[in-house]
Amino acid sequence: MAEFDRSTIAARAGTAAVMDEGLRSYMLRVYNYMGIGLAVTGFVAYFFNRWLETTPGMMEAFYTSPLMWVVALSPLAFVLVLSFGIQKMSVGAAQLTFWAFAMVMGLSLSSIFAVYTDASIAKVFFITAATFGAMSLWGYTTKRDLTGMGSFLFMGLIGLIIAMVVNIFLASSMLEFAISAIGVLIFVGLTAYDTQKIKESYSENHGADALAKGAIMGALRLYLDFINLFMMLLRLFGNRE
Repeated sequence: MAEFDRSTIAARAGTAAVMDEGLRSYMLRVYNYMGIGLAVTGFVAYFFNRWLETTPGMMEAFYTSPLMWVVALSPLAFVLVLSFGIQKMSVGAAQLTFWAFAMVMGLSLSSIFAVYTDASIAKVFFITAATFGAMSLWGYTTKRDLTGMGSFLFMGLIGLIIAMVVNIFLASSMLEFAISAIGVLIFVGLTAYDTQKIKESYSENHGADALAKGAIMGALRLYLDFINLFMMLLRLFGNRE
C-alpha cells in the first residue's frame, strides 16, 4: 500500500512538472510573439514617419487625407479576422496575419512621431513596459480569480470607447485627460486579467496546432493591452513637438 502511495505521488509530481514546463513554454511563446510584434510595429512606425518627413508633400498628403482614416482603421480588420477566423486558418496563415497586423498598426501609429518628441516616446515606452511587466507577472502568479474584475473592466472599456467617440466632436481637453487617466487604469487591469486567462487557456488547448493558435491569440490580447496602455500614458506624459 505504501509503495502504491509513493508511486501515485511520484506520478502526480511528474505530471505537474510536465505541466509546468509546458505552461512555461507556452507563455514564453505568447510573450515572444507579442514582443516581436511590438518591435515590428515600432520599426514600421518610426521609419515610415521618417520617410514621410523626407518626401516633399507626403507628410501633409498622408496625415490630412482620407487615406489616414483607412490606415487607422485597418488594424481593426485584422483583429476581427484573427478573432473570428483563426480556427479555420493554418498556423502559418495565422502567423502571417499577426505579422501583417503588427505592420499595419505601425503605419497607424506613425503619426505619434510627428506629434511627440522622440525622447518622450522612449520615456513613456519604458514606463509602459515596466507597468505592463509588473501587472502581467501579478496576473500570472495570483491565486485570486480575476473573472469578476474582467467583467467590470470590459464594461469600463465600452464606456471609454463611447467617451472617446463623443470627444471627437467636443474636442474637450478636460475630457481627454479623464479618458487617458481612466484608460490607464482599465488597461493596467486588463493586462493582469488577460494574462491569467491566457495562462488558464493552456489546459484548454489540446494538440500542437491548438496551442500555436492559442499563443497567437494570447499575444494579440497582450499586444493590444500594451499598445493601448502606451497610448494612454503618452497622452498624459508625452511632450509635444
